[in-house]
Amino acid sequence: MSSSVGNEKSVSPVLRISQLDALELNKALEQLVWSQFTSCFHGFKPGVLSHIEPELKAFLWLLLWRFTIYSKNATVGQAILNIQYKNNLSQTEKYQPLSKHQKLWYLIFTVGGRWLEERCYDLFSNRQLQSFCKIKYYLNFGAGLLKLCGLVNFLIFLQKGTFATLTERILGIRSVFCKPQSVRQVGFEYMNRELLWHGFAEFLIYLLPLINVQKLKLKISSWCLPMASLPNNENTLAVHCKECSLCGEWPTMPHTIGCLHVFCYYCIKSNYLFDMYFTCPKCGLEVHSLQPLKYKIEMTEFHA
Repeated sequence: MSSSVGNEKSVSPVLRISQLDALELNKALEQLVWSQFTSCFHGFKPGVLSHIEPELKAFLWLLLWRFTIYSKNATVGQAILNIQYKNNLSQTEKYQPLSKHQKLWYLIFTVGGRWLEERCYDLFSNRQLQSFCKIKYYLNFGAGLLKLCGLVNFLIFLQKGTFATLTERILGIRSVFCKPQSVRQVGFEYMNRELLWHGFAEFLIYLLPLINVQKLKLKISSWCLPMASLPNNENTLAVHCKECSLCGEWPTMPHTIGCLHVFCYYCIKSNYLFDMYFTCPKCGLEVHSLQPLKYKIEMTEFHA
């Protein structure tokens, strides 16, 4: 009794997304195997594999079929997701592995079909004879008809959730779970936290370019480091203003903006070009005119 219950659980239907994920994993594995195989021939003459490429691919896919479908009744992608094929033509509800005929026809439809398509494309691509054109037309018509049938099968699969490919429907093989699936406990705390953080990050990305960070920083520095008002004369500039009010270094090409403070030319020019309403970080005076310090002031500054 217990074994029958276990068998009934083992043939529980597979989610659509799991079946599609298995197909994508199979495609990724085939691409990986082919790229690793072609990397062995990088030192050879270019195009050495182009003439026999369909046959080489068919041989590699034949090896994959031998160690997956033939021996384990499951592709590599299905094995990763705990899925395998079941013989859906059997009348019993218990799990039945694929028959040898189903495995052989699976090989013919998948590997043989792709090999025939690639080889026929190479044979008829450069032929201009009328007879070859007719054969090419019929082959293209057949390929288009198969793709249309595959599309119809995919739409039926989205509705019913069985037979993800046309080959599975023709052969009567269905994806089932290898072992009973446990109930997943989904926690939404992590998801909610991630959504909240991403929303906050996108808000900051939108908001930060609208904020004049340079002006805000200078305004805060003027509040934190206030300077006492000085009498407005040249001697005061020479004695007290021995550093740029922006970079804090000895003023290079010293300039004033109409207040009692001195700036490097490049410091004040770059900030003024960045913000036309730039104000002095020390006293808050807006830039009225950018004027260089007089020569005698610079000499007095040098000897001070």
